[in-house]
Amino acid sequence: MSGLTLKGPYWVAARQHRRALWAVPAVVAAGLVAVVALRIWAGAADTGGAGAAWTNDGHLLLRICMEQAGRGLLFLPLLVGAFVAGPMTARELESGTWRLALTQSTTPKAWLGSKVLVAATVSLLGSAALVAVYRIGWARVSGTYRFHWADHGTYEATGPVLVAYCLLGVALGVLVGQLVRRTLAAMALTGMLTGLVMLVLGALRWSILPVETGTVPLSGHASQVMPSSALIMDTGLVTSIGERLPDYACFERTQNRVICPPDLDVIGRYADFHPVSHYWPTQLIESSLVLALAGVALFAALRLVGARRA
Repeated sequence: MSGLTLKGPYWVAARQHRRALWAVPAVVAAGLVAVVALRIWAGAADTGGAGAAWTNDGHLLLRICMEQAGRGLLFLPLLVGAFVAGPMTARELESGTWRLALTQSTTPKAWLGSKVLVAATVSLLGSAALVAVYRIGWARVSGTYRFHWADHGTYEATGPVLVAYCLLGVALGVLVGQLVRRTLAAMALTGMLTGLVMLVLGALRWSILPVETGTVPLSGHASQVMPSSALIMDTGLVTSIGERLPDYACFERTQNRVICPPDLDVIGRYADFHPVSHYWPTQLIESSLVLALAGVALFAALRLVGARRA
């Protein structure tokens, strides 16, 4: 990690930020030890009969730690972007020390490329390792409250989309760092932009693939037409011509959920949902979109630094 096998500007970039780079495997190792220990402790709940898992201290602590870890990993791309934008890029431009690299037969693109390569490699390996560690713990609590495969936090922390967002943070970091050239301002702006992209794509995530729809008679329940693991998107009433009405349309007039006025022409209930089989296609499509944005940002950053003069 100290860059002993690297050459030129790559060695310099790794050497300059070796403490931060060494922190990544340290965090991964600590997380792995904690998760494995908690899983072993929580394993005692399996011998305690029905409901024992919810009263087992190890299981409860594992749930708490996994919930906090899922939330924390949501901020990882923001931290990556902020670090790349500030200490790795804007600080050198702000202080003028980047000119020293250019006196060592290094071009501006090579200077920036070294930072991108080091940051992207560590971000890629580190975030992938953290996803693997999270999945080890999540496997023990998956499917329970707040740990559904589509829950915010769990979804990001269990798949390649987190890695893609971290790489986006790197690309935005080197671009914003050059444009702003002020360490703190570049860190704040990159964090906000990365978070904004995550919020926007997160809001559109379940519109990527079409939902599946099931119907049941009026006396039935929407949950009867979808797997228990599905992500429900919408439910309501359906008429004989396919028109959709809200769930309460009959109840507000008859005060009975299974009796509808004839004029509404309701024949049953519907449910729109995403089955668990949509998890990986959604992950891969979203990751591709994020990587495409990262590629655009990186291209702009390289064009910008190519036009820069010492």
